[in-house]
Amino acid sequence: MSESPAPTAGPLPRGIQHIGVTVPDLDAATTFFVEGLGAKVAYDGLTPEDEPREGEEVERQLGLPSGAAIHRQRMIVIGEGPGLEVFEIRGEQRAASGLADFGLNHISLYCDDIEGSLARLVAAGGRPLSEVHGNSRHEDSPGNGSVYVKAPWGMLIELQTIPSGHYYDEDSQAEVWMPSPR
Repeated sequence: MSESPAPTAGPLPRGIQHIGVTVPDLDAATTFFVEGLGAKVAYDGLTPEDEPREGEEVERQLGLPSGAAIHRQRMIVIGEGPGLEVFEIRGEQRAASGLADFGLNHISLYCDDIEGSLARLVAAGGRPLSEVHGNSRHEDSPGNGSVYVKAPWGMLIELQTIPSGHYYDEDSQAEVWMPSPR
C-alpha cells in the first residue's frame, strides 16, 4: 500500500483574488462603492436579463439555503488588490455580521488621506463607528490611523493608513501586502 503525500506537499495558492459580499440592492451598493471608494465595475456576471442561479444543485455547490436565488452578480475593483464580487440574492438571509462574529467580518482599504476618504464614504451613505483612531500593534507607527464605517446594508468597512509602515518581530515569516505608493 502506498502512502498519500502529506497535504502540505501540494501546490499553494498565489493570493486572494476576490472577496464576496452580498447586498440587498446591487445598483445601490455599486453607487455606494463608486461614490464612496472610487470603485470601478469590471463586469456583470449575472444581469437582470439572465435567469437567476437557483435550484438544488446551485444550493449544494454554493451552500445556499433552500429556495435562495442569485439574481445579480458584479465584480468591482477598488484601487489595487483583490476584486470585490457583489451578489444580490433573494431568499432566506440574515443581517450582516459584526467584528465579533465568526467568519469574514470586514474589508480594510488603505488610504493615503484617511480623513478625506472618510468624508467621501460618509457622503456616499456610510456611518462611521468612531473618529479616526490609532491602529493596533505592528500598525501603530507614526502617522497611522483607522476607522470602521458601516455601509448602508450593515457591512463593516475599515479605512486605514500606515504611512510609516508596519513593524515586524524577529520571528515574522512574512510581510503584509500593501498597495503600491502613489
